[in-house]
Amino acid sequence: MGAWVHRSEPDVYLRARHPLEYEHIIRGHAVNHALDPALLAAVVYVESRFDPNAESPAGAIGLMQLLPDTAKGIALRTGGRRFVVADLRDPEINVRYGSWYLDHLRSRYDDTRLALAAYHAGQGNVDDWLRSGGEIQFSETRDYVDEVTRLRDVYADAYSAELGLR
Repeated sequence: MGAWVHRSEPDVYLRARHPLEYEHIIRGHAVNHALDPALLAAVVYVESRFDPNAESPAGAIGLMQLLPDTAKGIALRTGGRRFVVADLRDPEINVRYGSWYLDHLRSRYDDTRLALAAYHAGQGNVDDWLRSGGEIQFSETRDYVDEVTRLRDVYADAYSAELGLR
């Protein structure tokens, strides 16, 4: 019994510090794109803290903080309905586009860390870094990749059942 209590207490604290919302949407789109649902949850947490109305100073919108031009391109490439910027506040649409984009980046770079770096800093920057030795040049992007990677493990530990990991 002591082991159960010991194991459950950290989960309670992890869940309190790192809530999970929209798990059905996250899990569904992770499955659709063969993404790790804990990684996708970590990206959403870091990008917006699960706030569908979040908007960055750069104009990125929604749970996965998509720029309208990026989202419009995704909508066109995926055969979606006519793109409307306001749709980026819809969790279903935002996570659908964001998970497609993350999968696209993962396929392009064949490396999760580089895909996360491109999600954060843009493909052009990652391409430049690869040409000049492969190291992430922006400290903010390195920190972003490290934080998402760390939180991926937190979400996998705290929400394995909800994310379909067991």
